[in-house]
This record gives sequence, structure tokens and C-alpha cells, in this order.
Amino acid sequence: MVKFHIQLDSEIPASKQLFDQIQFAIASRQYPPGHRLPSTRQLAMMTGLHRNTISKVYRQLEETGLVESLAGSGIYVKAQGHEGGSKSSTTQSRLHSEDFPENAYQIIQKNINELLSLGCSLQQAREMFLSEINWRLQCSAQVLVTVPERDIGAGKLILQDLEPTLGVPIQLVPLEQLGEVLEETDSATVVTSRYFIKDADAIAAPKSVRVIPVDIYDYSKEIQIITQLKTNSCLGIVSLSSGFLDAAERIIHSLRGNDLLVMTAQASDFQKLKALIRTTQTIICDPASYSQVKQKVEETEQDLIRPPEVICSDNYISSESIRLLRQELGLGK
Repeated sequence: MVKFHIQLDSEIPASKQLFDQIQFAIASRQYPPGHRLPSTRQLAMMTGLHRNTISKVYRQLEETGLVESLAGSGIYVKAQGHEGGSKSSTTQSRLHSEDFPENAYQIIQKNINELLSLGCSLQQAREMFLSEINWRLQCSAQVLVTVPERDIGAGKLILQDLEPTLGVPIQLVPLEQLGEVLEETDSATVVTSRYFIKDADAIAAPKSVRVIPVDIYDYSKEIQIITQLKTNSCLGIVSLSSGFLDAAERIIHSLRGNDLLVMTAQASDFQKLKALIRTTQTIICDPASYSQVKQKVEETEQDLIRPPEVICSDNYISSESIRLLRQELGLGK
């Protein structure tokens, strides 16, 4: 069960702390699509917050499009875009079972039988299967990664994680330019973080372009390190993404309050990065920033009594999310 930590004496409103933490739990798939969020009563007992405050946070999450309220049932994480779309299928002639993955042919039979039970003819079922496969092949020919211009670094992190594994053309497009790019594109799949899925889908859906959200890494290893740092330690966070730095700072504050001094810097901001290296004992950075951080540490090392420990996160996008994206694009596991 995800645990939430609220610093009640903080300058950051308690509702904002809780909103950030739940949003992160959804974006990192700790709360996957379809997951039922804790009741206001459960969260009140866990965090010490008033149930009205928690209800306000849930309404804000619903407004962002991340969750949906089902009357009499509760609040659930909403599936986004074409996430978990229609089942993949094959239109090859019937072959021996060893030519297919295990149970693949049984899945095809089941789906065809379900279509027939709804009144479809075999010809109609064939046309639907072919149409879906052709559409997916066309969409998978190009992938557009989109994020807002203000946080283009997040897009670069997504791009860095996807390029080595997808093997198809990938283009980074600011969200503000997505509509214009889609006007000039015959077919594509749009990929973004759950933080930006609502805006991306609003632009792509009218153009019949699918949007698939990817889940960010849950940073469980890094969070454990942070919780074990000594009181009054100085922690540095370095990333390409300004949005990630803002969210990380708030979440760390929710975990440790004023026990830690947190400094953040984008890898391209050399002055802030240099000051961070001189002050902090521990630095956590994304893979894209790691080489620059290490280089700056080495350049500054002779002026330091003790160089900071530099910890590089594994990824920005979770490996499971990349696997699911490859599957959705028809690229295999």
C-alpha cells in the first residue's frame, strides 16, 4: 500500500502535498489504471488531514483527468488515451500451434466467437481484424513524444529511454506544436507522460491519432536512500526536467520536512550545478545528466574537502511501461 507523508507545519499547503504524492503514484503506476484510491476516511486516518481536504484533492485530480468518480463505488485511476486498446491479433492462415506463442490461437478463436455471438459475419470479423492491424501498423511507423515547451527536458528524458528500445522513428514535439505537426502527418502514435495526457489527448483525438501514456520510474530505490539520510544533510537533485525537479522537491519535503536541505539544478545550468556540487553530500541525477554531473565533480574535486556521492537513477520511464508500449506498437515484448 502506498504511504503518504504530510508535513502539517509546512509552508506548502497540505492539500498540495497530498495532490503531488497521489499524482506521482499514478504517474509511476504505483496506482495503475482501474485501481481504486483509498477512501477519504482511510486517507484521513493515514495522513491526519480532514476528509473535506482529501475530497478537495480528489476533485482536483478528477479535473486533471487522472481519476474518475463512480457513484457509490469510489474514486478510480482512469485509463488514458488508447491505453490497453483492443487485443492484438493475426490474420495469417491457420498454422500449426507451434508457429504461435502459447495460447495465441485460442485467443483468436475466442475473439472471433465473441464477434459472431454479437451478430457479426465472418467477413465483417475479418475486415475488423485487418482494419485494426493495418491501423496499428500505420500508427507504429512513427512515434511523437510530446510534453509542454516549459518542460521540454521531460521529453528529452522520455526520448532517451525509448530510442534504444523501439527501433522506429521518434520525434520530440512540444505540446504547443503538436496540432500543427499532426496536420502534416499521415499517421503516428503520440506518447507522453500521464502528467500531460489530458492536454495531448485533447489535441490528438479529433485527428483520430492515438495517445499512449508511459509510466515514469517509481524511484523506490532513491526514496529509500532519501529517507535514510542523516538529519541536516544537504541533498542535490539534478535533472533535465524542470517539472521533475519541482515535483521531487515537494515530495522530498513531504517525506522529510525541514530535516534535509534540498538543492536542485538542471544539468545545463552550470552555475547552479557548481553551487550544488560544492554544498551537497549526496546527489541524485537522471542518466542524461550523470556524465555532466560527474565531469563537474571532477573539475571541482580539488577544492572540496569531500566530494559528494553521485547516484544515477536507472531510468525516467519504467521498464515495464516500455515493454507495454512495444507490445502496443506491435514491436514484440
